[in-house]
Amino acid sequence: MMAQKATELRRLAAGVAADQAALKAKRDALEAQLVAEPAADWHEAAAKVRYLLTLLAERNADDPRRATLIERVLADIDRLDRPAQ
Repeated sequence: MMAQKATELRRLAAGVAADQAALKAKRDALEAQLVAEPAADWHEAAAKVRYLLTLLAERNADDPRRATLIERVLADIDRLDRPAQ
């Protein structure tokens, strides 16, 4: 039973490692596209800002002030980036 559990844990760990590698590759590809050219308009610039703030939020999750600030700035960008009605 213990050997079976150990095998399952190794399988899960290998799956997590593979998922992380795939995520890193996708993130690298996205970042390469984001830096390839300057934003053509406000909407493209806002998308880049959203991406960077999301990364910053992940790294500052333990700081409630920064988390709140990032959340509010993202909400402002979403509000300002909506098409005019």
